[in-house]
Amino acid sequence: MRIIAGPCQHESLEHSMKIATECKRVCDLHSVEYVFKASFDKANRSSMQGKRGVGLATTMEDFIVIKDKLDVQTLTDVHTQNEILKIAAYYDSAVDVLQIPAFLCRQTDLLVAACKTGKTVNIKKGQFLAPWDMKGILTKADFATDIWITERGTSFGYNTLVVDFTGLDYMLDNFDCDIVFDVTHAVQKPGGLGGSSGGNREYVPGLARAGSALGIKNFFIEVHDNPAKAPSDGPNMLQLDNFETVVKDIVKYNYER
Repeated sequence: MRIIAGPCQHESLEHSMKIATECKRVCDLHSVEYVFKASFDKANRSSMQGKRGVGLATTMEDFIVIKDKLDVQTLTDVHTQNEILKIAAYYDSAVDVLQIPAFLCRQTDLLVAACKTGKTVNIKKGQFLAPWDMKGILTKADFATDIWITERGTSFGYNTLVVDFTGLDYMLDNFDCDIVFDVTHAVQKPGGLGGSSGGNREYVPGLARAGSALGIKNFFIEVHDNPAKAPSDGPNMLQLDNFETVVKDIVKYNYER
């Protein structure tokens, strides 16, 4: 079992270290593999006023410190081929998993560039795609060392996402790769606050339990020690204090398919 967890944005070394330390403690206690995640740039904010992040260089340098001190794997999202080339050239040891954002999951050149690095590539399923539409995307990445697909909810009218568990079931049965369930972005309300996205974090624990009962072994959970003060995605991020309860339930209710 694997849990990818961390803040939406990398805010500082001290902040990410605090979150990563607690998440690793919880995952180690419950015999769950832990991957730390954070973004160096949120390139798809709802408005120009949205905070984007501290940048590639600072984040990668801090990732190296986090990996060294905590002995964890790291994940970050990439938006351009140039970002991928910079990571490969200057910060190869900082990142273990490159993530393709949902809005960019059909961008062939971006996918190919990520796969060419030899790193694990996590492709987030677009909110606008059916589960079986990911078959074509997987053909673009069939030479990758390791591929994950992440379900993060499906558009259901304006500012609303829903989770289709039959779709998750389909991907578990038909795709020969790890399927990840992002239980925090699944409760997001894209653009729901006008200039930023809203969300309902109170639904995260229930989705996590349901996904585990379906037999999912990989979960993506954005966490923050003070979501109300987070620079992005605060309404759908799990409070750090509640992380252990969710992990306990994921382990408790997990179904062996």
